[in-house]
Amino acid sequence: MDERAGIVPTLPRSNPTSSYWQDPPHRLSTHRTTSELPESVSTIIIGSGITGASIAYNVLDKSDTSSVLMLEARTTCSGATGRNGGHTKAPGYRAFLDNVRDQGEEEAAKIARFENRNIKAVHAFAREHNIECDSWEGDTVDIIYDTSQWNRAQKAVSEMRRILGEEDAAAQYKFHDASETAEKFLTEGTVGSVSYEAGSISAYKFVIGILELALMKGLNLQTETPALEISRSSRWTVKTPRGSIEAERVIMATNGYTAYLYPPVKGIIVPLRGTVAAQRPGSRMPKEGLKTTYSFIYGNGYEYMIFRPPGSTYAGDLVIGGCSTKAQGEGLYEWGTTDDTAMDPEIGQYVRDSAANYFGSQWGEDDPDGRIRKQWTGVMGYSSQGFPLVGMAPGEDNLWIAASFQGSGMALCFLTAKALVTMMDGEDGEEISDWFPRAFRMSESRLKHKFRGRLHEKAPMDLELKAGCEAQPEPQERTIRS
Repeated sequence: MDERAGIVPTLPRSNPTSSYWQDPPHRLSTHRTTSELPESVSTIIIGSGITGASIAYNVLDKSDTSSVLMLEARTTCSGATGRNGGHTKAPGYRAFLDNVRDQGEEEAAKIARFENRNIKAVHAFAREHNIECDSWEGDTVDIIYDTSQWNRAQKAVSEMRRILGEEDAAAQYKFHDASETAEKFLTEGTVGSVSYEAGSISAYKFVIGILELALMKGLNLQTETPALEISRSSRWTVKTPRGSIEAERVIMATNGYTAYLYPPVKGIIVPLRGTVAAQRPGSRMPKEGLKTTYSFIYGNGYEYMIFRPPGSTYAGDLVIGGCSTKAQGEGLYEWGTTDDTAMDPEIGQYVRDSAANYFGSQWGEDDPDGRIRKQWTGVMGYSSQGFPLVGMAPGEDNLWIAASFQGSGMALCFLTAKALVTMMDGEDGEEISDWFPRAFRMSESRLKHKFRGRLHEKAPMDLELKAGCEAQPEPQERTIRS
């Protein structure tokens, strides 16, 4: 892992795999507000995903005199946000025990509440501003195939209820045994399942909606204009192929690509390529569509899946992703890569087959037009401690960062942007300390932690041993269907 973590990211590559969400591309995809770049602005935001867009909106909403320039290396929202799986889901219980151990009970509770509040804020903003983005709110279910993961889930939820309180919105989970899971969620060979509140959304359309609001407030959006270098004399200078721009402050909303521009996070923020597929459901799947979104959790990984809600394009489609541990070395070579022009063939095949395998006899025959509507890859960013890095770069006045969202951007980015803008305005005390996790803040000490890969996936040994001693049903071996 050390070798993979130490790879310096490239710029976003030309001609990436075609994302389901960006087909067809919006009229803003190649937007340039002005034909030439300005020589000087107050704020430069690098990146046009949900983080960059939300930062731009918040800056301009608080000050109509700010001059804000957004630089996007490719087309609008063509990075991780526009290439995700469509989930607005905060599985807070999955990391809760680790967070209690590493951060303490108060901070662990703050993280769980923040994620829960964030997904609700995303859907609320879409409603308030009439953004047409296929926003759907309902329930999700985590289908669990591994006894140690099942025990870990039960222990985590019990601790959440103790620490947060039984009635806290972030501690609302319901457990289902294997029999109820098979009947209600159409999956067999499980240990059980956990259901809770979540949702789905076209993040691409959501971000386009935010950017349209920001453009009306004065944002200058420049697509196909990569930031090549950041330097400072009296002011910050960002170099691009179209010229250089000076600014009072620069914000890197660049997620897995951040180390390209800011070398101190090399090996601290590490890219991970993810794979997603949009699929037509099988003939025996419910004609009215599924009622929940899903995750499928096994010993060393998981997949996640949404259904496209009624009224959306291709309603009923299943969008499923994950499977990164299914390649050689548990997907080791997906770490450190920023090549979303291609996909690992082994992972790609597993993603194509996974939904049919999970639903088994409930799947039926593939659609006459074929199972796969579209398949693509995207680049996420993971940190050495499993949290985003948010705040001013150590020792660099007015160089700001909001990156490394652990593949959970829709549960983290929107309110992180609000917190960052609050910090930039000098309101960095009680204004955000009661709701924004301390663990997310950028600091010198966070640049010293060795990267350990994706965290919170495997149950600790004591739970594995406990699982082996209990009379729990064993998950059935799942085979790949071609």
